[in-house]
Amino acid sequence: MIKIDIPSPDVVITKKKQLGEKVESVISSEYGFTDYHRIPRDKGGIILFFDANEDLLFVGKARKLRPRVKRHFEDSVSPLKLHRDEIDKIAVCVVEDPMEREIYETFIINKLHAKYNIDKVFFK
Repeated sequence: MIKIDIPSPDVVITKKKQLGEKVESVISSEYGFTDYHRIPRDKGGIILFFDANEDLLFVGKARKLRPRVKRHFEDSVSPLKLHRDEIDKIAVCVVEDPMEREIYETFIINKLHAKYNIDKVFFK
């Protein structure tokens, strides 16, 4: 039997309330995330999006983490495009091996019942 443990997040960023005037960055002021610089730019891994109740909304993987996280807030094709306001916390786990990323993503989607993942779902 294979035992898989969900990796601990290397970086966690949370939504911040906008105080005073809006900042120049559209993403930061619109969705409340200002700490993108803490997410590694050139490392691969798993991205977990949570709501305010710590419920898992979506799990994704990326070869380059920071650009992929930002694209989730910009793309019109992102599975989260209609649910961006629900996101309260983003956790990032650095996983360099592409096969491990695939395994972790599928495992986490099914173990934690990610709400908006429709592919790779084995529970119903």
